Amino acid sequence: MNWLPDFIGHGAIKACYFIAALLFILGLKRMSSPRTARGGIVWAGYGMLLAVLATFFLPDMHNRGLIVAAVLIGVSAAWWTGRRVAMTAMPQMVALYNGMGGGAAAAIGAVELIGYARGLGMLHAVPDTSPLRPEAWAVNALPPALSPVELTLGVLGALIGAVSFSGSLVAFAKLQGWMDRRFVFAGQRAVNMLLLAAAVVAGFMLVLGQASLPLILVFFALALLFGLMMTLPIGGADMPVVISLYNAFTGLAVSFEGFVLGNEAMIIAGMVVGAAGTLLTQLMAKAMNRSIGNVLFGSFGAAGGEAQAITGAQKPIDGADAAVMMAYAERVVIVPGYGLAVAQAQHKVWEFAQLLIKRGVKVKFAIHPVAGRMPGHMNVLLAEAGVPYDLIADMDDINPEFATTDVALVIGANDVVNPLAKTDPASPIYGMPILDVSNAKQVIVIKRGRGTGFAGIENALFYADNTRMLYGDGQAAVGELVTALKDVDG
Repeated sequence: MNWLPDFIGHGAIKACYFIAALLFILGLKRMSSPRTARGGIVWAGYGMLLAVLATFFLPDMHNRGLIVAAVLIGVSAAWWTGRRVAMTAMPQMVALYNGMGGGAAAAIGAVELIGYARGLGMLHAVPDTSPLRPEAWAVNALPPALSPVELTLGVLGALIGAVSFSGSLVAFAKLQGWMDRRFVFAGQRAVNMLLLAAAVVAGFMLVLGQASLPLILVFFALALLFGLMMTLPIGGADMPVVISLYNAFTGLAVSFEGFVLGNEAMIIAGMVVGAAGTLLTQLMAKAMNRSIGNVLFGSFGAAGGEAQAITGAQKPIDGADAAVMMAYAERVVIVPGYGLAVAQAQHKVWEFAQLLIKRGVKVKFAIHPVAGRMPGHMNVLLAEAGVPYDLIADMDDINPEFATTDVALVIGANDVVNPLAKTDPASPIYGMPILDVSNAKQVIVIKRGRGTGFAGIENALFYADNTRMLYGDGQAAVGELVTALKDVDG
């Protein structure tokens, strides 16, 4: 009956993994609604905590002390950065943390491949007298041999994880402003395809049993380089799609490595993340009227043909006049963009909206799917300010209402309200669904200056006859509107 305690122990761990998987799925389901999203995050967090704690009780677990130290360091760093990061830097943090997940999956794959190569006798053993003897490493906890399926999944997981890691780092650098938005050269697509083909060939050789340390190093170097080269030519306007895609890559890599390790929690969590990331990527690409292939291998900003000439001039307005215009309006739609996040003006905007509502004005907030620098960026900002969910409308729901809207107030949004997306076939954003702000009777745009948006495209809305420009920092400009509106009420 010596097997009974082990059986019960394994059963308890599997049960914990099953409960953790349920919490992951239920948490993700709750995240689909703004009303329950916060609770969903907490549920998923409890699931991850349960999965981590259960893993410590695996009978073949090694180096528990080092693992505890790593967990404490990681949790402390994540807690500190999560508390301090500004909302404007949230996309960068998501890209960075997503890259860490891909890097972790690639590291697991590296350990698996090194263990496999050692089992083939293709790595020299470290002398027993060395403090770095083989017994000191967790690689010995792996099965002595990998089946062809396990080895294939391990190589695929390592490849995808490495691409996600290096690609996410480039996305982070682009969003942080540390490098140019795009880096292109002649024949770049061919070079990228050669890098991918070389990485696949190296991985195929590993699967065929040619594992050696030099080949493993070449394989990872090619995978990391491909991730860099694939992301460098992608423009900043496409970063929401890229972040979602790499999120899917990370989930897929984790799931593959979970199959190799026989860890159900990794398999299910990875599959959920991969599926969610894939669906989100498709939704983001659809919202921009672009295919995923076009985002990855296209040339955003290099549309052919001569762009339409924009006639007219930008017409300024002061805050007092803009406030009066909205004070006596029947319907006002507020369109937030990345400029709102930069100015941290969400609380002032909600204060202004409340003043309008008290006057009997019907106020709504219009959200474009790719407004900001990541999916849901504007929703999070408005939720942080306490804007009720029933006042927030998606693009498809609000667009028919612009024709009966007296004033549309645009704060820091640019490309998602640009009419050229509908009228100029030569425009790089042609065909992208936009918020039909130009259909409103009057449009007021709060903008720092006369520059173009993140995609570097001039906006015809700013020159329209029914548009007035309120120049200045978003928070200061809205504060001016608040003061002027109070004077009207006073």
